[in-house]
Order: sequence, then C-alpha cells, then structure tokens
Amino acid sequence: MRVLGVDPGLRLTGYGCLDVPEARPDEPRIVEAGVFRLEQRARAVEDEGEKGSSVASVSARLVELDRDFRDALVRLEPELVAVESLFAHYKHPATAIVMGHARGVLLLAIRQAGCRLVELKPNEVKKSITGHGHATKAQMQGAVQGVFGLAEPPSPPDIADALAIALCAARRAAFSEG
Repeated sequence: MRVLGVDPGLRLTGYGCLDVPEARPDEPRIVEAGVFRLEQRARAVEDEGEKGSSVASVSARLVELDRDFRDALVRLEPELVAVESLFAHYKHPATAIVMGHARGVLLLAIRQAGCRLVELKPNEVKKSITGHGHATKAQMQGAVQGVFGLAEPPSPPDIADALAIALCAARRAAFSEG
C-alpha cells in the first residue's frame, strides 16, 4: 500500500510518502519526502502588484499549495492520504483559522483525486511514533530517524511530522484490515 502523509502549513507543508508491503507492514520504505515551500513564491506574487495585502499573501500561498500538492498526488499515486487534523492552541487561535484554509485546499484535492482519506490528531500521531502524545519536534525527528534508519533526523521538522503521519496511518490501516 502506498501512503502519503501531510503536515499542512501555509509557509511549509511537509509531505512523506511510504510504500508499505502487504506481507511486511512493519517494514515501510520511504518513497519521497519533502516540503512545499510557499513563502518565496507568494512573495513573488505580492511583488507583482499585491503588496501589503495579507489576504493576497494567503490566497497566493493557497494557489501554490494546490498546484504543488496536486502534482504530488499525480506523481506519487497514493492509495491512502493522511492529513493532520486541525487543532488550536489557546495562545494562538488565529493559527487554527489559517491552517483551516490550507487543510481545505488539501482535502478538496484528495477527494477530487479519488484517494482514500484519513485525518489524524497530532497527539495520536505523536503517541504512535514516540509513545508520548505531547512529544516535542526534536523527539519526533529522532523517532522518525530511528524507525527508518536515517543517518540524520529529517529536517525541517515538517518532513518528520509528515512521515510520522503516514506511518501512523499505515499502521492503523494494517491493524484495521488485519
């Protein structure tokens, strides 16, 4: 099974794609992982005449995210796509609103591509990978490094989060099907 994990964001959206052999679900292999860097291209759009408008900045980033993510869906051909569900921190409530925009673009593209979708809570992913639902970014990076036998922790942390999301979804799918 091919699983794509996505850690949504409007500056960086992490993604990680795994091949999970049906006969050996405990041996997932990384197909591709990275981030969609939206900041530079959004600034270029702003420089073309939409200066000073945060609405233009958000809309430019959403267009770029949509294009990049749809390209990844076509290239990677996942059977299952896992996206981190929305959460809000009481100190930064506006972040949840902005993240909702990015998630909306991603969820629409997933549905239109006909992929199976699963949404996972951040603490569920963290607990699945590290054993602790409130793991730090560094702990997540270290855990993902260990699981996949990587020479270095994935960086930026959005990549580790996306791989962890994909791994958690793959484990959940294997458990529910097995």
